[in-house]
Amino acid sequence: MRSNLGCVARAAMGICLTAGASTAPATADDLWRALTGGQADLYLRYRYEHVEDDGLPPVEDADANTLRTALGYRTGAFYGFDAYLQFEDVRAIGNDLYNDGGTNGVLDRAVVVDPEGTEINQAYLSFTGLPETELRAGRQEITHRPDPLHRYLGNILWRQNWQSFDAFRLNSMVLPDTSIDYAYIYNVNRIFGEDNPLPDRSDYRMDSHAIKFNYMGLEWAQLEAYSYLLDFDSAASEFLSTATYGGRAQGSVALGDTGLGTVYAAEVAYQKDYGDNLNDIDLNYYLGELGITQGFESAAVASLTAKINYELLEGNGASAFQTPLGTNHAFQGWADRFLLTPADGVEDIYGTLAASIFGANLMLVYHQLSADNDGYDYGSEWDAVLTKTFAEHYTLGLKYAAYDGDANIFNLARNGAESTGKQAFDLTKAWAWIEIKF
Repeated sequence: MRSNLGCVARAAMGICLTAGASTAPATADDLWRALTGGQADLYLRYRYEHVEDDGLPPVEDADANTLRTALGYRTGAFYGFDAYLQFEDVRAIGNDLYNDGGTNGVLDRAVVVDPEGTEINQAYLSFTGLPETELRAGRQEITHRPDPLHRYLGNILWRQNWQSFDAFRLNSMVLPDTSIDYAYIYNVNRIFGEDNPLPDRSDYRMDSHAIKFNYMGLEWAQLEAYSYLLDFDSAASEFLSTATYGGRAQGSVALGDTGLGTVYAAEVAYQKDYGDNLNDIDLNYYLGELGITQGFESAAVASLTAKINYELLEGNGASAFQTPLGTNHAFQGWADRFLLTPADGVEDIYGTLAASIFGANLMLVYHQLSADNDGYDYGSEWDAVLTKTFAEHYTLGLKYAAYDGDANIFNLARNGAESTGKQAFDLTKAWAWIEIKF
């Protein structure tokens, strides 16, 4: 009994080996080889961003030239353990002709939330000594679903200072055709930077749980069930404390041997107040997607996809369905008028056309946006993006977003002041960038 208890205790400390592994004792050389025999990674992204914002108060156009540098190192494995450390630096190139969200003191220009700063973006210890399972503890990026469609949890990879989480996370495929993803999150390192003096842009201290199950055992669909229990500690953020429960089904069906196929997705979620939230929240989320895709045996056009989507985040005039930890840039238009769901909610009907042309990826999107509460129009938006990757490591990109706010009486009255939102005002953004990854 003493021997078994000793093994359990050592296993908890990461010393006891998993079944079937070598029982030879570790040496200092083994540890040194693990620490020095890892792999480094480097990410560089220079980006130019131009913003024309007609919202209140009147501001000049913004022109931001910024460089994101991320340098990371992952150790080799040592009895199932490895560690990862990543530094992140954001620099403004040239003059600060933009409001960075609260740190550079520029108030007469439009906002581009890319503040300068250097910080630790990730620093975690992982353990893979259990079958089909990984445990992580520390600062880490957590994303659910493929980039960039992180509706509930994301790293906000579009901004230069990426979002990361101080958390414990478990990922497991121990059940057949099923993935289990659980995270306990106690702090969110937000995109506004560690030095931002504004209370509503500081890190989110929290006591939160995120769990997601995926089932891949069906040929025609992938099924997902999730729950996000978000309990914010700060009084300024308590209105975001919510419990969300939902499910999603998505898949594709090939239509014979023609290269033609259909894609679809359906999702529903329910959100209520949680923790110390004093608001009475009882709201739903709905998404439907249907599309058709065609592959070609051509060097000019490799594929073409067209989709129509319907997305509804309910609002009752006082509260709306919120996703405060997601990569919200990917939803309701890239101009970012709807990063926080307006109190009247938002109904988004949009169409997407995507193509792979001469090795480049092109996407065009059109949004028609309106309020759930009272059904008035917010406006419409055109989005376009073109990217091209060379020699695996280099990517060039161009992107454009133009939001046209509707001047109806409801929209002007409820969203025409800075205190309630800017959905009544036009907003245009353009980007050009180059990425280097090793």
